[in-house]
Amino acid sequence: MTADESLPVTATDRSIELVNAAAQAAADRLAHDIIAYDVSDVLSITDAFLLASAPNDRQVKSIVDEIEERLQKELGAKPVRREGDRDARWILLDYVDIVVHVQHSEERVFYALERLWKDCPELSLPEDAVKTRGKAQEHAGIAGDADGELS
Repeated sequence: MTADESLPVTATDRSIELVNAAAQAAADRLAHDIIAYDVSDVLSITDAFLLASAPNDRQVKSIVDEIEERLQKELGAKPVRREGDRDARWILLDYVDIVVHVQHSEERVFYALERLWKDCPELSLPEDAVKTRGKAQEHAGIAGDADGELS
């Protein structure tokens, strides 16, 4: 159940279930560039990381709220920790089995978490989540065209 079939997934079924529900919730709130990695072989603290981004702080918060509500309602999961609410630039939800990172698009580019986890297997996600790939660049291009700054 990996996007790259050459890398074996060792995350638990529960972790994969949580990742898929969180990814769908993020996609439903129009998150950009949703991706998940199985980090269970390199980290002992969690099985998977889910990354998503949004172009503004309000949307980051909305995505996080939807993920939290959906996982509670559908899977009975509550985060043991929620960090980053004050600025809403990078909010982390720690569910022990998975860690969700929802970042403002600028933080996503700056911290480039994908580079850190690129050697880990990528987890398959719902189609709606996969369709969000490249949306941040598309959004930046549209916004830049309107401002006359980017082409």
